[in-house]
Amino acid sequence: MKNFVVKTIANAAALAVAIWLLKGITLSGENTARKAVTLVLVALVFGLVNFIVKPVVKLLSFPLFILTLGLITLVINALMLLLTSWAAGKLHLAFHVSGFWTALVGGVIVSVVAWAMHMILPDEED
Repeated sequence: MKNFVVKTIANAAALAVAIWLLKGITLSGENTARKAVTLVLVALVFGLVNFIVKPVVKLLSFPLFILTLGLITLVINALMLLLTSWAAGKLHLAFHVSGFWTALVGGVIVSVVAWAMHMILPDEED
């Protein structure tokens, strides 16, 4: 359970940085508390997308991993961010990613910040 909370906090922080840095990724709400709740809910959706969909996509695109020496990971991360934006829209969460190129840069930002947060935050293995 602790690991789940740590990953959700790391995802929320990573998404917050991407929202802050990129104009094409938006999170709206009436006040700061509402935005914070929406951000945590979007982080949960993002975690579910990465847990359920991403392994299947990685398995199906394995030949492309070999062919591109792993650079296809950037595209897959962008697609996971776009899928999260779509799912958030279906769940009436005020989170939107506008376009593939924004998602590509956002995916890089989210990956780097999430990795850094995982290094900072405690884990069950610590």
